Amino acid sequence: MADLVSRARALADDLLFPAAAEVDRLGVVPRSHFDALAEEGFYGLAAPDSGVDLDQLVGVLEALAGGCLSTAFTWLQHHGLVAGLAVTDREDLRERYLPDLISGRLRAGVARAGVIPTPPRVRVQRVDGGYRFDGEAPFVSGWDAIDLLHLSGRDGDTVVNALVSPIVGHSLVAEPLTLMAAQGTATVRLKLDNHFIPDESVFSQVSYDKFVADSIFASRLNGCAPLGLAERCASLIEAAGEEETATALRSEQDEIRRRLNAGLADPATLPAARAAGADLAYRSAGALAAATGSRAVLPGAHAGRLVREATFLLVAASRPEIRAGLLELARR
Repeated sequence: MADLVSRARALADDLLFPAAAEVDRLGVVPRSHFDALAEEGFYGLAAPDSGVDLDQLVGVLEALAGGCLSTAFTWLQHHGLVAGLAVTDREDLRERYLPDLISGRLRAGVARAGVIPTPPRVRVQRVDGGYRFDGEAPFVSGWDAIDLLHLSGRDGDTVVNALVSPIVGHSLVAEPLTLMAAQGTATVRLKLDNHFIPDESVFSQVSYDKFVADSIFASRLNGCAPLGLAERCASLIEAAGEEETATALRSEQDEIRRRLNAGLADPATLPAARAAGADLAYRSAGALAAATGSRAVLPGAHAGRLVREATFLLVAASRPEIRAGLLELARR
C-alpha cells in the first residue's frame, strides 16, 4: 500500500487528465477509465480490511479528482455501498455482492442525501413483505455506469438502506440532468412513486441520529475533490511560470487539509473547512484562467473547464451550513 497514492497520481496524470477535455466535450466517461481504477484495486478502498489509512485515502481521492472530476465523482459514489455491506448483519447480501463490489466487477451508485432534510425528500412506509419508497433523489450520479444502487429512505426517525437494481419503470423514473460541468457523471433526478423494495433487499435500518453521525467521515472525504482540483490548478499555474502564486495556493491547501482532518474529531468545524476548500478551488481555477490568458475561454481549454468544475464543487455534496460558510467567505 506504500505506493497507493503514487499509483493514483500516475493514473491521473497519464490517463485521466489527458482525456479530461474530451470527456468534458462528449459528456461521457469511457468505461476504460473505470476499468483502470478496478485494475488498480481502487474499488475496494472503503472495505474495513483494505489496510488503507486516512492519509492514503485522501491522497488517492485528491489525485483522481485532479485528473478527471467526472470519473472521480462517479467512482466515489461506489464506496457507500461497499462500506454499508461490509458491516451489515445480512450475511447473504454481503457474501453475494461485496467481493464483486470490492474488485470492481460490480459498480455501485448512491442515493442517500434525500433522507437528511426534515421533512425528508425520500420517504419509506412499511408494508407487507418490504417497504414502499416515495419522493425524489435530486442528484444521483453514474446512472449509465452502475450495476447497483444504494438507496436510502426515511420513516420518521428511522433510515432504511436498500440495495436496488437501477432499472427504470412506472414506479422508478430517472430524469437525466444537463450540467454545466461534469456532465460525464451521468447524473439523474430519481423519482420514486410507491416503489416497492422487498425485505430481502434491505441491508440495514438505523436511527436518523446514527445515520447523520456516520456521514461525518463521508463529508470529510467529500472535501477531497475541491483540494484535488485546486492542486491541479496550482500545478498548471506553476507550469505557466507563476511559481509564487502556486506556492501560496498550496500553502492554503495544506491548512484546509489540516482543518478537514480536525473536523473528524470536532464535527462542528467540518462545514467551515468544507466551505474553505470549495472556495479555494474556485479561486485557484480563477487564478489559472488569469495565468492562462485569453486562451482560457477557448473550447477545450483546461482553465475554462476547471473554472466550471470548481463552480460545480461549490454546490456538489453540499449542505446548508456549507453554503452559509461560502457566503460568509464572500462577504470578507
